[in-house]
Amino acid sequence: MKASLASSLGLVCFLATATVALAADPGTEDPNNWPLYNRTANAWRYSPLDQINKDNVSKLSVSWIAHGGDITMGIQQTPIVIDGVIYSITSGNRVAALDGKTGQQIWSFEPKLDPLTKKVLFAPYSRGVAVGHGMVFIGTVDGRGIALDQKTGKEKWQVQLTDFTNCHGCNFTSPPVVAGDILTFGSTAGELATQGKIYGVEAATGKKVWEFNTIKEDPKSWPGQSGRYGGGGAWMPGTYDAKTDTVFYGTGNPGKDFDASDRKGDNLYTDSVVALEAKTGKLKWYRQEIPHDVWDFDSPYEVLQFTKDGKDLIVHMNKSGYVFVLDKNNGNIDNIWPISDLKNFVKDIDPKTGELIGRVELTMNKETLICPSTFGGRSWNSGAYNPKTGLWYNNVLDFCNYLKPIEQKEDPKDHGTGHTGSNDFGRLVMAPDGRKPGQLSANDPFTGKQKWSYAMDVPGFSCVLTTAGGLVFNGDPMGKLQAFDAETGKVLWSFNTGSGMRGGLVTYAVDGEQYILVPSGWGSYAALLMPALLPQLEKVPAASTLIAFKISK
Repeated sequence: MKASLASSLGLVCFLATATVALAADPGTEDPNNWPLYNRTANAWRYSPLDQINKDNVSKLSVSWIAHGGDITMGIQQTPIVIDGVIYSITSGNRVAALDGKTGQQIWSFEPKLDPLTKKVLFAPYSRGVAVGHGMVFIGTVDGRGIALDQKTGKEKWQVQLTDFTNCHGCNFTSPPVVAGDILTFGSTAGELATQGKIYGVEAATGKKVWEFNTIKEDPKSWPGQSGRYGGGGAWMPGTYDAKTDTVFYGTGNPGKDFDASDRKGDNLYTDSVVALEAKTGKLKWYRQEIPHDVWDFDSPYEVLQFTKDGKDLIVHMNKSGYVFVLDKNNGNIDNIWPISDLKNFVKDIDPKTGELIGRVELTMNKETLICPSTFGGRSWNSGAYNPKTGLWYNNVLDFCNYLKPIEQKEDPKDHGTGHTGSNDFGRLVMAPDGRKPGQLSANDPFTGKQKWSYAMDVPGFSCVLTTAGGLVFNGDPMGKLQAFDAETGKVLWSFNTGSGMRGGLVTYAVDGEQYILVPSGWGSYAALLMPALLPQLEKVPAASTLIAFKISK
């Protein structure tokens, strides 16, 4: 039916893809492009392109390689691709437009950053750009929003959204969300001495329209002065639903992370999904997933949108590894399930009420084994959902750590000082049962039922990609890029990229040829902390490259 429709309409632009996506099929819009952080508004990271498929993926070869400049903290972006042009961002907020066929640079832009960024705990990396209204938008590591002309890279406007000089943690490490005529920016916060905020800005001018404080002014939730440096924030991109003008964000953890002695309440709106009206920033609803978090199990991950059995649902995971299936219109719980059985911080979470059953609390100046670790049951790198298989693919982290809260004496307002109530993010250890430390897991997103898994000696930290060609692409910190059969988990192809993968794998088509685009360059705090668990990661070479693959002829 789809092929005959394409033929009758003469859609030659799709000549080399075997299927033509119809707008009525969710997740298949704009098939040749990767226009959003998670490709489509439902955040599935699924592409309807199928020129590269199970039958020919073994013929994938390198088409071109582009270097991104500064290799500090590696390359953590998900590139945006529109009409054959790639919009890329690397360390130091350096932005470039590249030709999707050749990798040749079209233009570049690099802002002059505040010298204090050299002291910021989470810098100088960025996870991507946003494109819309003829502009390329970035959030900078010194708290600015900047708009560039999409064709030339010339600056159109900039706005200082945070009081960066006087506020530790008031910076952006992820791209804004284009929500109609509004851009929304989420600040880092988390384990930093600040109140994390989400900002609404006019896309055309940069004028700030609203801000939402993820630290609720409520003495029951934040007794005394505990909310002053409560953390929170929204350090990953949100998801926009144009039909209801709602932007959904997952929020960060409360501070101090592990010493909760002065914050006895539930600490709203940390570790939550918040639904905001994009035009005004008004809170429509929230669902707190981890009340009174003492394990650093924040919730800033992607929000997937579905319609199932006549119900509008969202699927969202937090660092605890529990997946929350919620009513999109009010946040009511439909189901809750764990992505791994390696968990001891609670006995369980009630799948109907969300109650944390049998919590394990931390003791001051004493180590407590907590599973999963503070990296989470999965890290921030997004999973991918394939509507053809009905499976959601995620890099599961199956290891633990010992947490030891201590009294913090350093001034938390100093740039570069964590507000964690500890000396570190935990002492990493393998799982007590001896299992491998990671797996690529294929699950039903609504029930959690696992179809298959692929055990990994080195756990994956890249965003997963899945396609209509029946494939799942995934990369690991050692540089191993693999293609899997989406139905069975069988490895069909492998390639060594030369450095580990921490960003987002994407696919696009230009002039009838499909490409797989892979950011390669091991970095982030995982690169600093994971060698304590896996010593082989200490020797992974640094890089900042984009590698494009296509089928060799």
